[in-house]
Amino acid sequence: MVLVCGIDEAGRGPVIGPLVMSGVLLEEKDVSKLKKIGVKDSKLLEPSKREELFKEIKKIVKDYKTLIISSKEVDDALESEELNLNKLEAIKSAMIINYLKPDKAILDCPSTNIESYTYYLRTFLKVDVKLKLEHKADLKYVEVGAASILAKVTRDREISNIQSKIKENIGSGYPSDPVTQEFLKKNYKKYDIFRKTWVSYRRLVESKKQKRLNEF
Repeated sequence: MVLVCGIDEAGRGPVIGPLVMSGVLLEEKDVSKLKKIGVKDSKLLEPSKREELFKEIKKIVKDYKTLIISSKEVDDALESEELNLNKLEAIKSAMIINYLKPDKAILDCPSTNIESYTYYLRTFLKVDVKLKLEHKADLKYVEVGAASILAKVTRDREISNIQSKIKENIGSGYPSDPVTQEFLKKNYKKYDIFRKTWVSYRRLVESKKQKRLNEF
């Protein structure tokens, strides 16, 4: 019996809300069951289909693990001298692998240098595991697609929770979203949901500073 694990993330780019990482663990022979129910990269699925598959995936896999990484934790990693977003993702992936203890783990690699990223990830592993890291693994491997669905649905729910607490439209949380841009402009000082290391956030703070200096 070979236990395989797929790992993926959701919410790497937004200025609002957490980064979410998920891993699924299943027997290699059960991978075809994921295909059968229509599992694929979460970006290729409608939200309602993702919600439906979220429940079905949990019935098929032996175990799963989801980590919710707050905006503050992302900022802390980017402001530290030792870490960056890729390294943070590697550390969290290792935590998922250490928890699930697979024989084989397949990951969507965020770094252009797969070899270097794999080496860094291995330094945090406490289990003996065969690693396969590739670009666009969420498109190529259905177990990584399953992990991407768990991560995306969890992230969407987190955004929905933020939305219901704030009672104001925050948009998708991505810097390119005009609704998010408007919300950020009005509330950048008010809430702790923003990634303050993001260019869109820093640029806004800088422009407000300049404006005050000019007024002075």
